[in-house]
Amino acid sequence: MSEESCNHNCEGCSVDCESRTAESLLEKPHKDSTIRKVIGVLSGKGGVGKSMVSSMLAANFQKKGYHTAVLDADVTGPSIPKVFGIKEKAMGNENGIFPVNTKTGIQTMSINYLLENETDPVIWRGPVIAGTVKQFWQDVIWKDVDYMFVDMPPGTGDVPLTVFQSIPVDGIVVVTSPQELVSMIVAKAVKMAQMMNIPILGLIENMSYVECPNCSEHIEIFGKSHIEEVAKEYDLSVLAKVPMTPAIAAASDAGDIEGLEGGWLDFAVAEIEKAMK
Repeated sequence: MSEESCNHNCEGCSVDCESRTAESLLEKPHKDSTIRKVIGVLSGKGGVGKSMVSSMLAANFQKKGYHTAVLDADVTGPSIPKVFGIKEKAMGNENGIFPVNTKTGIQTMSINYLLENETDPVIWRGPVIAGTVKQFWQDVIWKDVDYMFVDMPPGTGDVPLTVFQSIPVDGIVVVTSPQELVSMIVAKAVKMAQMMNIPILGLIENMSYVECPNCSEHIEIFGKSHIEEVAKEYDLSVLAKVPMTPAIAAASDAGDIEGLEGGWLDFAVAEIEKAMK
């Protein structure tokens, strides 16, 4: 078909031409949902504090007056209910499922809200887990959300792929730790986001150092950090270096992450806010 005779309406057209666009795999949220920006929180491996960073970012944005939400996509290892101190179950009706609100009004959804006991294991295969995450996006009624943070499972498998393909993610924050091994694993997460054409907002290094209570010296107990090297290699920003501190551990254990005081993520919040305008 010539360019002159093409009306650029590919529906019902059988001609395989350069003008034909690929069908989008993005899913629409619930008809009653309003979600303005979606931020994925990704890590290349487990145990680096991805859920902690997700919850702290949501709490910090909420304190600034935004309406925030956390979609817990880590179905086999859900942590969001614990760090926010939520014990109740999710409710719903024929119209959809309602998120569970935290003390300060952050909307959350996690598989633990649907299990009879929070300690029950989720022994499902990848496609079922990925389908559950899509349901959290499509069937939950998210009300007036400015920033939704998607706490993704570690790695580059089924669920991160489902999130990237099904949910309109506006940007990615990659969480890492200081060990040299992590540099390679961060690279995998960064390259996955690049391959999916999702903007990477920057890197956050968790467990970066311990601060001496007497002299305030930063002690790098995992050895020298390599995050600056990784950031330079991929032309990314270091958004934060979060220390190992009893205050964060205590707030997490007590389910009071919203009451945590500390300016570790102030720069990250400002940079994400700027990037999303």
